[in-house]
Amino acid sequence: MSHNSRLRRPYATAAGLGLAALVLALSTTACSTADAICSDGEYPVIAVGGPGSACFPDGEEPSEGYVRYPEGKVPEHVGDTWDTYWESRTVDKDGRTVGLPDGE
Repeated sequence: MSHNSRLRRPYATAAGLGLAALVLALSTTACSTADAICSDGEYPVIAVGGPGSACFPDGEEPSEGYVRYPEGKVPEHVGDTWDTYWESRTVDKDGRTVGLPDGE
């Protein structure tokens, strides 16, 4: 009887490892979507002339005071390269990237 239980352990271990890998993969995916700048179906915009950003529904133009980020400089996740970059910058009324005014 002990011979049969030894045969079952490798299968149980492999199944357990597979389940653990699946749980890890799903939890990693959940984290990466949780820290997205905008929800699915939205895109990020930046405030003109000051700090701040917002999200607008795909297909809808930003409201007055906001513009789309410059092409190739769009933050996708909190803390990514472009999110960090825009912490100290904004765009002016002409669409040029400028430093934030002091104190903002």
